[in-house]
Amino acid sequence: MASVMEDPTLERHFKGHKDAVTCADFNPNRKQLASGSLDKNLMIWNFAPKARAFQFVGHQDVITGVQFSPSGNLVASSSKDRTVRLWTPSMKGESTVFKAHTAAVRSVAFSHDGQRLVTASDDKSVKVWSVHRQCFIYSLNQHTNWVRCARFSPDGRIIASCGDDRTVRLWDTSTKHCINCLTDCGGSATFVDFNSSGTCIASSGADSTLKIWDLRTNKLIQHYRVHSAGINSFSFHPSNNYVISGSNDGTIKILDLLEGRLIYTLHGHKGAVITVAFSRAGDLFVSGGADSQVLLWKTNFDSRSYQDVLLQHSRRSTPDPPPHLSDIHPRGPHLHHPQPTAIQSAAANSHHYNGLPACHVANSRLDGWIEGGSASRAESTAENETRADRKEGKGRREEEAEMVQTHPLEVLSGHPSSVSSTLRHIVQQLDILTQTVSVLEERLTLTEDKLKECLSHQSQILKDLRASRTRRRTESEGTDESPVHST
Repeated sequence: MASVMEDPTLERHFKGHKDAVTCADFNPNRKQLASGSLDKNLMIWNFAPKARAFQFVGHQDVITGVQFSPSGNLVASSSKDRTVRLWTPSMKGESTVFKAHTAAVRSVAFSHDGQRLVTASDDKSVKVWSVHRQCFIYSLNQHTNWVRCARFSPDGRIIASCGDDRTVRLWDTSTKHCINCLTDCGGSATFVDFNSSGTCIASSGADSTLKIWDLRTNKLIQHYRVHSAGINSFSFHPSNNYVISGSNDGTIKILDLLEGRLIYTLHGHKGAVITVAFSRAGDLFVSGGADSQVLLWKTNFDSRSYQDVLLQHSRRSTPDPPPHLSDIHPRGPHLHHPQPTAIQSAAANSHHYNGLPACHVANSRLDGWIEGGSASRAESTAENETRADRKEGKGRREEEAEMVQTHPLEVLSGHPSSVSSTLRHIVQQLDILTQTVSVLEERLTLTEDKLKECLSHQSQILKDLRASRTRRRTESEGTDESPVHST
């Protein structure tokens, strides 16, 4: 049985937003966390024990996206007020406003060199901005509906965008052309991002799926359906071995990409989980939701290889396959229930900025506990839970592996060879179908462009003919009306 320290644990929660938290990001300096909300405010949370939280006011509508620059000296935010702002994450809170979009701006992100910003908007465009010159540079316009998210590749040569037109588009930043259009989305594409090496791209959708493509082969390599409602956000671990996702079903899911398995389900929010993000080092991750809470989690699970975890799970006495999923709940009362004095005592020492608490920190570490499939959620002490675990075992875990459709990066030894061969053949056939559809789409696009060009030429010819006839008629009428001179 894996120890508690190997599971993700809830470290802190920050209170100050008055409405749903829509976005969050870590400062690369590991000392700050930024979050945006439906309350139109940007909060900068400082990790130092007695540091103040900063509240930045300026946006006139909901904040939809936030990201620190690679150096950590700037914070970019996007809003439904059609603007993007650049802030200095200090007590002054000075900001510069960027205006070019004609509708709500849905996301904002820095390039990895910190020189450019990319934004996505309901005006169906993706725009690129210069951070140094603080001006708009160029626009990318081929989406046919609202654009939900846009991100730079690690080398800055590609921009990925997705939106309500159910497509994920890849753009060449040098030519400004769309070089690929992925149309495998079953519904609106809500979020898109590259892994840290830039070899893969993932997108999430309102259809509760998360898909990963290999950009080197242009193939869909993994397809997950582990949530029961639409996915709002996800984040790659810096090692590229894990992905976390937040959904309207109120849970955070943690996927092991090497094994193609769902390994954890986290229960911390009351209501939809709108944003999730790993820290730059991967040792922490943050989640924000409709409950106005910002939760800070310690990763833990990335410190051991997954094979070691499987080995320990396989020692169970049950004949079922080794479990891959653990449900993590905060140990003790839920954040939204009345808290005991031991949990809230830290609030008395918290500092305030603009009348808002810097954070509420539990005195004791809020370690997670693993919920067995048939174990009751009795309100007992940690010692009693440990004894019960030793006596009764973990029980059956949720068998959600059946919901995961994936092309694993390595075949597990436990699978029969015939099944593996059949699955491999099916995947190869699906790849062929995907390539065929892609080729057909390209040909249809070319045909459509040619038809538009022909119609345009035909329209011009008709205009020229009408103009020519009008001139002739005018000249003829002028000749007929000319006076006749007698000798």
